[in-house]
Amino acid sequence: MTALLLQFWPYIVGVAAAIVAGWKFRQSGVDAERARQMREKLVAVEDQLEMDREATAIERRTAGMSDDEARKEAMRWSRH
Repeated sequence: MTALLLQFWPYIVGVAAAIVAGWKFRQSGVDAERARQMREKLVAVEDQLEMDREATAIERRTAGMSDDEARKEAMRWSRH
């Protein structure tokens, strides 16, 4: 048994190293995918925040308008 172990230890170490390298390679791909998804989510959140800011600015501007003026402004921003 010891003779076999001594004879094949380079192969055993090589297989173990290949397994570790494969695991690291796979994990780096998973991490890259996670980072890509997080960037997409960040862009979506920033876009939503910008739309909320625009809506808030419009609401502040139209708060002092008469009903007719507010309807006219709302028609500009509504989707037909």
